[in-house]
Amino acid sequence: MIRSTIGAPRFTRVTATTQGANDSVPGCTRPSHSDHFGTIALATATRSTAFNTKPDGYMLRVTDLVLPLDHPELALRDAVLKRLGAHVDELRSLHVFRRGYDARKKSSIHWVYTVDVALRDEPAALARRLPKVALTPDMVYRFVARAPTDLTSRPVVIGFGPCGLFAALILAQSGFRPIIIERGKMVRERTKDTFALWRQHRLNPESNVQFGEGGAGTFSDGKLWTQVGDPKHYGRKVLEEFVKADAPPEILYVSKPHIGTFRLVKMIEQMRAEIVALGGEFLFEQRVDGLDIVNGQLRKVQLSSGDWISTRHAILAIGHSARDTFQVLHDAGVFMEAKPFSVGFRIEHPQSLIDRARFGKFAGHAELGAADYKLVHHASNGRSVYSFCMCPGGTVIAATSEEGRVVTNGMSQYSRNERNANAGIVVGITPQDYPGGPLAGIAFQRELEARAFQLGGGDYCAPGQLVGDFIRQRPSNNFGSVLPSYKPGVRLGDLAPALPGFAIEAMREALPAFDRQIHGFAMDDALLTGVETRTSSPLRIRRGADFQSVSTRGLYPAGEGAGYAGGIMSAAIDGIRVAEAVAQAIVGVSREHA
Repeated sequence: MIRSTIGAPRFTRVTATTQGANDSVPGCTRPSHSDHFGTIALATATRSTAFNTKPDGYMLRVTDLVLPLDHPELALRDAVLKRLGAHVDELRSLHVFRRGYDARKKSSIHWVYTVDVALRDEPAALARRLPKVALTPDMVYRFVARAPTDLTSRPVVIGFGPCGLFAALILAQSGFRPIIIERGKMVRERTKDTFALWRQHRLNPESNVQFGEGGAGTFSDGKLWTQVGDPKHYGRKVLEEFVKADAPPEILYVSKPHIGTFRLVKMIEQMRAEIVALGGEFLFEQRVDGLDIVNGQLRKVQLSSGDWISTRHAILAIGHSARDTFQVLHDAGVFMEAKPFSVGFRIEHPQSLIDRARFGKFAGHAELGAADYKLVHHASNGRSVYSFCMCPGGTVIAATSEEGRVVTNGMSQYSRNERNANAGIVVGITPQDYPGGPLAGIAFQRELEARAFQLGGGDYCAPGQLVGDFIRQRPSNNFGSVLPSYKPGVRLGDLAPALPGFAIEAMREALPAFDRQIHGFAMDDALLTGVETRTSSPLRIRRGADFQSVSTRGLYPAGEGAGYAGGIMSAAIDGIRVAEAVAQAIVGVSREHA
């Protein structure tokens, strides 16, 4: 690793020549775990070999296999054979593709499996048209373009959160040697700066929960599922790359995979190492402070050092908190528009309460782990209130990126074994609530965050209130049985001034309604901590069918900051899609005829 200076500021440049000789590059040498993990041992039934994932090989996908929570090991095999009407001698292999639990009836929680099966005669089984049996889809990722040997203009990826990470990875694996610009520090240095805010009330505006290698998703629960459509199975590519970088292999088959913060740190380092080994180059501690646009075509991007990088293809993966970069883009004439987002508070309960409410007598079951929840209430004033980014067994964290402001978020480790459960309880708002143009939502967020900073005492402590007092409209003076996890600390008082009146009114109505779904949710001692404002980007940078900005050719808005994703998985998928568009544009291949 070397430090280089271009102009006055210092920044960190990482290339294949600066990366340490002992740095591991697992992505270049290690095969994917997906070819073998999840394969059920069939030694007692057959001597067949492991699961075959060759795209031209037959496999049958059997869905909705329901089994008790503590079923015997061979019960899944027997259920598959029963569904297929097959004898054990016909079974060549069995691979668990997905496993989730159904806890709608707390007295009878059970597993629901999706399984890929190889039989001696799969066409015969398909011909019987059995219910919930079909061909396994081909989920092998195939690159849409390869870099030409005479590559003259390297693509640039601005931002290295989940979207930028996978955009850069796909481009590197395709031979395009991307240049990645990240305003924050490398992940381990960034972690130290983040802890300085949590432990010492000291904020680094360029290195924090929002900015730095890995993006905001590094300090989160590490959820790896999404509800976005994924017909090309990009999500499988994301999971396989994570496992290749030492994520727990179980993320390939559990229905709601997560990783947790500390594991993400190591994984990001290893994925960066692969990108560098494939010719990518990183410029850390550098913002993009300007664009050179000629006749609607991007030509160069300007670094905060004052230097310019020539490129005709730049992926904009800056995340939802790069407010100064949004201003730069707006000043350069890049088209953007305000969009809805949500604001609210974090709520904390004992995790044991959530476990009992969701799992009943099965609370504490080792296979179930810590329970989560998802709640929605449509208030009488027309507002929707919902739970956001629920973190089982986690902590509430300080997530501001600007001085003089307080922002909260949630985080969990892989184990999810902290005492409290937390989630955002947020209220949807629209541009009609903050008129004034595409950047008006940012001004609205800043106003709420500055108010929370003052209510918390002006030292990055957060304002808080007990749920019972919040509902009864009285200030809180003492903590009850639920102690705050937020660092650097919580100062109790009245949260009503922290949000607009319509949001407070809707939340006071919603909390008792949520209690009817999860008994104890509105317990007096549950704790609210404010404010949660960074639920999603407050604007969208409009792009066309070719993924380029509608106003600026060569600029590819992507991920959460541009308004096209929400969470690690959807941002990563969008990064792959946009990287493919860039690769095809460089080699001159139309997406319609790829």
